Amino acid sequence: MVNRESPRIEAVPTNLITGFLGVGKTSAVLNLLAQKPSDERWAVLINEFGEIGIDGSLVDGQTTTQVGVFISEVPGGCMCCTAGLPMQVALNVLLRESRPDRLLIEPTGLGHPVEVIETLLSDQYRGVLSVQRTVTLVDARNLEDRRYTTHPTFLQQLEIADVVVANKEDLYSEADRGNLESLLYVYCQPSTTLQVTQFGRFDLKALAGPPLAAIESYDARAKAHAHAHGEQPLLATDLPFPESGYVVAVNSGEGFESIGWRFRPDLVFDKAKLFSFLTGLRVERLKAVFITEDGIYAYNMTRDALREVELDDCLESRVEIIADTVDTGWEEGLLDSLIAQDAVAQG
Repeated sequence: MVNRESPRIEAVPTNLITGFLGVGKTSAVLNLLAQKPSDERWAVLINEFGEIGIDGSLVDGQTTTQVGVFISEVPGGCMCCTAGLPMQVALNVLLRESRPDRLLIEPTGLGHPVEVIETLLSDQYRGVLSVQRTVTLVDARNLEDRRYTTHPTFLQQLEIADVVVANKEDLYSEADRGNLESLLYVYCQPSTTLQVTQFGRFDLKALAGPPLAAIESYDARAKAHAHAHGEQPLLATDLPFPESGYVVAVNSGEGFESIGWRFRPDLVFDKAKLFSFLTGLRVERLKAVFITEDGIYAYNMTRDALREVELDDCLESRVEIIADTVDTGWEEGLLDSLIAQDAVAQG
């Protein structure tokens, strides 16, 4: 427990919640937040592959600082690349403002979690953070897809897992369950435990305790992903809006491409047109928050379905798509879903 009367922040229990694209990490974080003791303050640091941050809005739209939850976001690439100055700046500000009793970190599904934990274990955070168990979510239906089972990031997520949470288990076949057992035997540490669940739900008790599986091999595994980075340009999430009223940004890496948009807050979407456009997409992953004429809505698309949740508030409309290849026609579909400004003014 943090002593809030002291100027020092000491031994904050810290967990990594990792997993590949579309596995349900954000749902898992939301379910953990729902179990937070009412007298505690929790902080959540979220990283996204694309430059248009979405997850912070999704989580923040369903929780508030009034219930002791503080959110910060680091967009623009795998967390190993942002585990330098951008991550440290965001983390330092988050810790200072929230003085939390627990810190959750959700790296992008395409990020390298070992490098994140290296940062958390560095001298800078020695005594400040108490790194506890790493949770890796998996969807066993993906275990026959070589894009997953041969992907270095996916395998690293398994290798460092203290707890593997097999999510969406109600959709598994017997073959899926057999593949899951084989994968755990081959890639996970002997001390790794398995929980099988739906909707990202697992017990808060899984977070507690020292990182049994991964801590001894962090340094060795981190060396497998070392590359140089020059000076980083200003991210799209920080750019001012041009005359068009929206910002677009693309990113690529780890075998995938992403494209994202930010729209000026006064640009309002037609909800029916927007929903029709979104349901027609065939992509690896989509997350979005839209200001519509019927209210503010978040959308989350995986291989299973497009989910819609009404939010209390957001600063602006944002959307991020991850796919094998970016389709330039997506932007036209979004723009066609906007309500004309004169109609908004009259409304």
